[in-house]
Amino acid sequence: MLQEWYVALPPFLVAAAALLLPGLVVLIAGWGTSRLSLLFVAPAASTALLAVSATIAPVTRLPWSPIPLALLTLVAAAVAFALRRWVGPQDAAPRGLWRTLAPIAAFILAMTVVGGQLVWAFGRPENISQTFDAIVHLNTAAFAIDTDNASAFHIGATSDIPFYPNAWHSLVSLAALPTDVTTPVAVSAANIAMGAIAWPASCVALAGAFFRGRTAALVSAAALATGFGAFPMLLFFFGVLYPNVSAYAIVPAGVAVVIWLLRAESVRDLVRWSVLLLVLCAGIGLAHPNAFLALFAFGAVLAIAELARRALADRTRRTWVLSGALAVAIMVAGAGLWRFSRTNHEMSRWGPWQSTAQASGEALLLSPRAYPITVTVSVLVIVGLIAVVRRPRLHPIALPYVVACFMFVLVSGTGVNNLLREMVTNPWYNDSFRLAALLPVAGIPVATLGAVVIVDESRRLLSRWRAPITVTATAACVATVAIFSVGIGPNVLRVAADTRSVHTMDSTSPLLTIEEQSLLERLDETTPADALIAGSPWTGTSLAYAIADREVVEKHIFGARDADEIYVDENLRNIDSDPLVCDAVNALGVDYVLDFGAQNVWNNPAASVDRDGIQNLPPAASLELVDSEGPDAKLYRVVGCDR
Repeated sequence: MLQEWYVALPPFLVAAAALLLPGLVVLIAGWGTSRLSLLFVAPAASTALLAVSATIAPVTRLPWSPIPLALLTLVAAAVAFALRRWVGPQDAAPRGLWRTLAPIAAFILAMTVVGGQLVWAFGRPENISQTFDAIVHLNTAAFAIDTDNASAFHIGATSDIPFYPNAWHSLVSLAALPTDVTTPVAVSAANIAMGAIAWPASCVALAGAFFRGRTAALVSAAALATGFGAFPMLLFFFGVLYPNVSAYAIVPAGVAVVIWLLRAESVRDLVRWSVLLLVLCAGIGLAHPNAFLALFAFGAVLAIAELARRALADRTRRTWVLSGALAVAIMVAGAGLWRFSRTNHEMSRWGPWQSTAQASGEALLLSPRAYPITVTVSVLVIVGLIAVVRRPRLHPIALPYVVACFMFVLVSGTGVNNLLREMVTNPWYNDSFRLAALLPVAGIPVATLGAVVIVDESRRLLSRWRAPITVTATAACVATVAIFSVGIGPNVLRVAADTRSVHTMDSTSPLLTIEEQSLLERLDETTPADALIAGSPWTGTSLAYAIADREVVEKHIFGARDADEIYVDENLRNIDSDPLVCDAVNALGVDYVLDFGAQNVWNNPAASVDRDGIQNLPPAASLELVDSEGPDAKLYRVVGCDR
């Protein structure tokens, strides 16, 4: 199986470089290398540079390629360097060689584990997700590649949206353009890069912020990033929610910068961290807006807690008034964001999964959707929570976790008509999957605290027993192996199996069968390059655009259709008897028709009733069979409509 993945190596390396190098260049220029944890923010900063450079490239009349990204990186690095000269170098304690190498090695190991999980889950690099949203995301990525334009104001054209978050599509298209791989292969490569690089790096950055750079915390966070099925794997199983993956993967880095900002002790430090936070907000927002809301929720609760701490520590009227005013401002801003980000009624009718009690238990152990727990993770979470209860100074570590649990319990364990549910979780479409994926984002610091507590207690015991260095070293190795074992724990492996099931392509696949894919892959032989192909997007025919680089009438199921498109969808089967069909076909310029039967992506015949006229086509003199594969996959050429 691994030999099949060689084709994905070049786009993966491009995606990895795009996620690491731009951010590192800017962070080193502006913040230096003295704070190791900060360097793990690089993928989040790179995501911002990716999305912004892709959006402004058309304005500067540059095609989308590594060049706009490199130019923006140089400009951002120059600005960051100027900022550093003004505010001065940041203070950080020197790190020894071991304290530097251990977190880096842990990150590389975590990257390898998550990468291996995703390779297994995807099966083959050309496999696509057999889910509804895969249609629009693959075609949108192909649209960015085809037009050399990944701007947020451009890519939404595939689904008739004037502005669409473009960070994920920018990464996929950038991975494909210089390597000339197919869109599905670029999607697999970019997803592995996002899950294996951006996610563990961001978790390490957050641990560095909460635990002030402790080596044990950085190593533990890297290991724990491999052990949760809820993220990133769950969003590769459901949806698929690719933009949410790219956004959630860097939310921990955003929270880390919020923490550093709250600890600022001078105006210059405030400026330093505020600028970086704005950059990351841009990246997270351009990856997915609801991830920005999650960052705001986690950051707001930390900020309000810090304001309360300062007010209690300094009981002067000035401090109380200032802290109170800032807290009110944060809450008002949050109310405004939630009101602005509401989704429409039809799209937010997702029901709860379970009872409130069941949802609470799943949230507590960070194991949603009744997936099995991994004992090591559960023990670490419980130990971390006990430590938080016993030591008030550790409360901030648990605050984002409390917020994530509250939102998950609300959406997953209360009824559709619950007013509080509608007020809080509507921006996530009231969808339990989207909020389940936030549990590891906020919960890993709590589990990391549990690991740090166990490390400290173990060191204390070994010191009391005067254990020789060999025993101490052996204990450290055993602990490292134990915590990294979560990467093969039942929780993540169960979700990986589910993810593999929706990426398996065979004769019964709901969106695209292996026969249908074979027919699509032959379109470069059976149709001219400028052919326009009609077909029911419900059945996967629209993927001719992403897989075979052939223009299709409809790139997305829910895209806007004009009168001619609707008429063809409803009446093409009557092409020999209804002259209006040919009128519509000629108006659209349709050359070929793909018919993949009536099997649709939802396995629901009623869903695609609006395309009944272009599915399961009967023999017609005006449709010449050009190619077929299996019983249902057929390609016709329109021959009976004179133009």
